[in-house]
Amino acid sequence: MTTPAIASTATHVFPRFLDLDYPNVERGDGVWLTTTDGRRILDATSGGAMVACLGSGVPEIAEAAAEQAERLSYFYNHHFTSEPQERLADRLLEVVAPGMARVRLVSGGSEANETALQLARLYHVERGDTARWRVISPAQAYHGSTMGTLALTGRRTLQEPYTPYLAGHLHLPPSTWRTDPTGEAALAELDRLLEEAGPETIAAFFIEPVSAAALPAYSPPDRFWQGLDERRAEHGFLICFDEVVTGIGRTGNWLAADQLAVEPDIVAIGKGLGAGYAPLGAALCRQHVYDAIDRGSREFDLGHTWDGAPLSSAVGLAVLDLLVERNLIDRVRERGPDLRDDLEAALQDFEIVREVRGRGFLLGVELVDPRDGESFLPFDLDVASLVDDTAFERGLLVTSTHPQADGFAGDQVLLAPAYVTPDEELAQIVERFRATIASVQESIEVSLAAAGTG
Repeated sequence: MTTPAIASTATHVFPRFLDLDYPNVERGDGVWLTTTDGRRILDATSGGAMVACLGSGVPEIAEAAAEQAERLSYFYNHHFTSEPQERLADRLLEVVAPGMARVRLVSGGSEANETALQLARLYHVERGDTARWRVISPAQAYHGSTMGTLALTGRRTLQEPYTPYLAGHLHLPPSTWRTDPTGEAALAELDRLLEEAGPETIAAFFIEPVSAAALPAYSPPDRFWQGLDERRAEHGFLICFDEVVTGIGRTGNWLAADQLAVEPDIVAIGKGLGAGYAPLGAALCRQHVYDAIDRGSREFDLGHTWDGAPLSSAVGLAVLDLLVERNLIDRVRERGPDLRDDLEAALQDFEIVREVRGRGFLLGVELVDPRDGESFLPFDLDVASLVDDTAFERGLLVTSTHPQADGFAGDQVLLAPAYVTPDEELAQIVERFRATIASVQESIEVSLAAAGTG
């Protein structure tokens, strides 16, 4: 008999959380997950990490993977290229990012951001500007789990205990309603950091155009983007977009950059490109970035074992083909605003909900202390875990974050359904989440009342 939930004491797997019993998932069917004890879970987060944008059990992708595996699954791209890799690069530049010039395929989001970081540094070195190495980035962010990408966040709770290994990059507080609704304060801080570090030392500004896990569905005000573009022109740093989550249609365009008035020099994508059928990501750059290397050392040597492998490239091609054939990016763009409005309407009477944000099929719900409607919820309540557990009890998979200790944001909930989620299931997501928040608010009120009488 298969165990329905597995504890760290009952497995040889090294789990993420050693004190958590993990439900054992047996299969996926569209946007539903089924555990070994028969529970059906409605997936509102594309596999939990905003990856499975096409849902589970898509035969066209499985067939493309099987066909390529029979022909040739792997070689090291130091030695060869292949038709699937070449076609995928062409397709990305044709469909996803026509403004970009070159594509470096990798096997995930952390690697894509790491590659973007290395490329930004190399761009300046090749041009003789070797003093440029530092990066400025928003503090309330997540860009990956490698040592290079961990240094890009300003959240010490993510970086500890690895700070001795991390580069000393610089960070801005987020321009949210709480501290900087116009973006002017962030621009002033950017100017201060440029002056303090010396603009000649800054290689890049690294940012999610629309945030995901750390601050779901948030984007800085228009004035910030305008000011960032002006400072790039003045000081010569590059702008790198982390579109690991938002790329490949999550916000209703192929890239979230398409919705902004600033053009990035380098873009990292991942997650949706493999759609959960292969580990796949990419770093894309504009012509001037490529030209710096082409006219310099003519070598970008660092890479990873599975970069551009035929099997993962074939999966990426199949994913792009389905997205185009089924007009799924158009669906996300057209359906997303109504989904956000439906969610906001369902949550409007709850005092713990301060804001509902949405870009396409990336939605964020910001939770606050119901006693004043603004403050962070008490840290020890761990409301993020309460939301996730309560939703799971109602057969709904959501992802929440609990970053109060970093000082930039409070409990947030992320919803990122697959692009293929039928309207009926979208309505169920909204209703089950409404019931979740109702239960969570009741629990919070009881806990706050008990604390007040203690």
